[in-house]
Amino acid sequence: MLDQVEDWLSRRSWSAAARPLPALLEAKRRSGLTVSVVLPALDEEETVGEIVATIRRDLVEAVPLVDELVVVDSGSVDRTAHEAEAAGARVVHRDQILPHLPVEPGKGEVLWRSLLATSGDIVCFVDSDLRAFDSAFVSGIVGPLLTDPDVAFVKAMYDRPFETETGSIPAGGGRVTELVARPLLNLHWPLLAGFVQPLGGEYAARRSLLERLPFPTGYGVELGLLVDALGLVGLDGLAQVDVGVRRHRHQDAQALGRMAATIYRTALERLKTPEETVRPELVQFTRTAAGFTPHSTEVVTVERPPMASVPEYRARQGSVQREVCPHL
Repeated sequence: MLDQVEDWLSRRSWSAAARPLPALLEAKRRSGLTVSVVLPALDEEETVGEIVATIRRDLVEAVPLVDELVVVDSGSVDRTAHEAEAAGARVVHRDQILPHLPVEPGKGEVLWRSLLATSGDIVCFVDSDLRAFDSAFVSGIVGPLLTDPDVAFVKAMYDRPFETETGSIPAGGGRVTELVARPLLNLHWPLLAGFVQPLGGEYAARRSLLERLPFPTGYGVELGLLVDALGLVGLDGLAQVDVGVRRHRHQDAQALGRMAATIYRTALERLKTPEETVRPELVQFTRTAAGFTPHSTEVVTVERPPMASVPEYRARQGSVQREVCPHL
């Protein structure tokens, strides 16, 4: 398997520097493709403004690579929406998209709904909690989609240090990736073993692919999209780009446990594991005055259907096509 991974890496892994901005702009001009950047956000007032400002400065004003910069707020109670709008993003509340449809909690729900709030031919997702953000996170992963028509889905890869109060541990982040996602992919989807950051929140894809994919609404969305994209476009339709270093806040061990359980159940859904063999509940422990006290969390794996099957989306796409091609 290692030989196969190395072969794919040699053909479908690049650095962001391999495609300079002038080359990307020329490819964008020739192709006529448009680019939307989406930031899902929940209580990210400390970081979202800097990310938006950096993208707008480098990739909207300095060079016209990004056509649409949207923050989808999933119910923040802080100044996330204010900071994002002040920095130059269009802010859309999650509940304003498909308002008749009851909302499911989770990041995947926001990403799925964002397809109705954006119009770009290429959609680039970026997490809103990144620190010391570099616009190469966007230009790097959008690049292959503008320059190679055979590529449909691109993940960012990066070093992920674990930041502590006393210092930084190189490559210490990504604990759920190393302990859960990577073993799952290697054992069950070995074609995907070459992805350095399969759970990373920074990735870009052609709308024509995203609209055909189901979206897990919770933490399993990244694994689910990657596995399902493999099924639709094959391994050579997937790629990854090295964008440097990713710095962000880290969650505690119990939050990571809940994330891991959801990711594992998302994998089981794709392995067609019989429902009766899956116990959809996670028991964890907290020390209290009485000792270690158990508490449980339901492991939910709600999935939204491919956006192309949603009537409102089909109607909008038809309207856009008629505007572009009025003779149709």
